[in-house]
Amino acid sequence: MNWRKWNNLIHRDLGYLCFGLTIVYVISGVAVNHLDRWNPSYRVEHLRSQLEVPLLATAIDQQFIAALLARLGESRRYLNSFRPDPQTLQVFVEGNTISVNLATGEVLQEKVVPRPLLRQVNFLHLNHPKKMWSWFADLYALCLGILATTGLFVLRGKKGITGRGAWLTALGILLPLFFIWLYYVN
Repeated sequence: MNWRKWNNLIHRDLGYLCFGLTIVYVISGVAVNHLDRWNPSYRVEHLRSQLEVPLLATAIDQQFIAALLARLGESRRYLNSFRPDPQTLQVFVEGNTISVNLATGEVLQEKVVPRPLLRQVNFLHLNHPKKMWSWFADLYALCLGILATTGLFVLRGKKGITGRGAWLTALGILLPLFFIWLYYVN
């Protein structure tokens, strides 16, 4: 069997093997590229509600806070609370900031809600698991390097690396160099 046949077999089989991870990195990569506009792993949900009676005269203690959280259906772990002014109580639980106007009974909650699927793929893409995942991600990167190299030699002639492929390969090398020059040299 000649080298080109082996090249094409390796390219094809590695392409199949890397497909799932490539999709994970595509989805997460696009999401993470726009961190300046949004958090791709979480969203903040603003909820307003009203308690029946004004609570200004009520003693604010741990029992009151526990009852308040139960009324709001909040079961996550209590972290802290404080009163920034006499009419306002702020309660912090994991993933939720609760502001209560003690005079009017108005409640504003800011809940941090995980985005389904995006949170998990970002977790992998940004290598938060570390440990064994780091080795797996390194192996994937090596496979992508092999895919890129074998891809250069899949086609022959004017559509391959000696024709149009050479121009596209050169462009693919020059574009990152241009952006490095644009952002680091200037």
